[in-house]
Amino acid sequence: MDRLVSGIGIATIVTAISATSVPAQTDVFSAQESDPNVIGWMQGFPPPDDKLITQPDSNYFSFPKLRWSVCHLREFLPTEVIRRGVGAPVPLSYPTPSEFADLALEIDALTFMPIDGTEEITWEESLYANYTDGMIVMHRGEVVYERYFGCLEEDGKHAIMSMTKSITGLLAEILLAEGVLDDTRPVREVVPEIGDSAVASSTVREVMDMTTGVQYSENYSDPNAEIWDYSRAASPLPKPADYEGPDSYWEYFQQVEPEGNHGDAFHYKTINSDMLGWIISRVTGKSVTDLASERLWRPMGAEMDAHQTVDAKGVPFAGGGVTAGLRDLARLGTLMLNEGEIHGKRLFPAEVAQKISAGGDRSKFAGFPTIPNGSYTSQWWIFHNEHGAYAARGAHGQTIYVDPTAEMVLVRVASYPRAQNGFIDPTSLPAYQAVADHLMAR
Repeated sequence: MDRLVSGIGIATIVTAISATSVPAQTDVFSAQESDPNVIGWMQGFPPPDDKLITQPDSNYFSFPKLRWSVCHLREFLPTEVIRRGVGAPVPLSYPTPSEFADLALEIDALTFMPIDGTEEITWEESLYANYTDGMIVMHRGEVVYERYFGCLEEDGKHAIMSMTKSITGLLAEILLAEGVLDDTRPVREVVPEIGDSAVASSTVREVMDMTTGVQYSENYSDPNAEIWDYSRAASPLPKPADYEGPDSYWEYFQQVEPEGNHGDAFHYKTINSDMLGWIISRVTGKSVTDLASERLWRPMGAEMDAHQTVDAKGVPFAGGGVTAGLRDLARLGTLMLNEGEIHGKRLFPAEVAQKISAGGDRSKFAGFPTIPNGSYTSQWWIFHNEHGAYAARGAHGQTIYVDPTAEMVLVRVASYPRAQNGFIDPTSLPAYQAVADHLMAR
């Protein structure tokens, strides 16, 4: 069931579970069929046994259960709060109700050709094709489109998966600009406890840009991939009596082996994000949740607290644990588009956003065919397209897409059956461009 707003008024372990439990796309229910309100997950007092989604059997992120679970992650895993404070939120700007309704009709009717497609589809069709749970589009500081589907209501929160990494990277860049952090220092100088781990000899910048030479695979189809050891170490649930491995994110880092050379190439490895979280906490004396509250959520006038999952020792999952409201994610995107300013306040130096949007070393970026000219820096994805767009991205279709040329910020949260965004990009990326072009032509 989707809802059109009038306009007035995770985690590594769960991604690993979902990636191994979803059949081919042609074998799953459509977005409409898998809507959690249609299926009836967790409805009733108590719900019928066949409608229960529970923990600790850890199948709550298998499709189609994930379509409910993305809005209820705190019911399965412990979290820390990213506080918005006690003041009133700073409201977003909307057109008049009639203008907002007209814009929604215009945007829904936009057509575009998917990458390598043979037939055009509409913007609205793409929302269902990508199992969208929430979509908001801002243009020149005004909300021009906002819809909610499935498990998400306008006052609800959604797991944002690896978009969390971009929050972590943004905090690191702010600290660099303020001289609190030095990205040329070896990790072992900042966090001596890292010992002889392979990450110890990398620089902070190599951690930020994921160019470390460390042995770690996120190939979910390989039962021997390091992702499974990492997930066991990070799990906040009690370990089996015979478990002898690391017990936390940070303990895992201390035993990472080398693979390749630092600085040679970009390799998407979540452990870099959590190592960066440790670095940030060490130089500030604050958790990443407290720092995100202090530097982002409170001063940007967020509507709702966000929450971040933690391991068994209370360490926030800096690589994918945040759950947040759609409009607050739009505020974060607006903050990036405006290079550190929002609601007339400067939250961080303009050079922070400028450095991120400029991108990383494109010669080190490969393996992502839907982003052929891309780069990765400070935990953000840069497209290097004609509009200079860049994004925070997360599994199952999460994105904050910033288009400086179109003066547009787009946020989508979703529960696509498969984890990898490469399955979604062929319809998503041209859809974003179609909306940007339409808004620029208004």
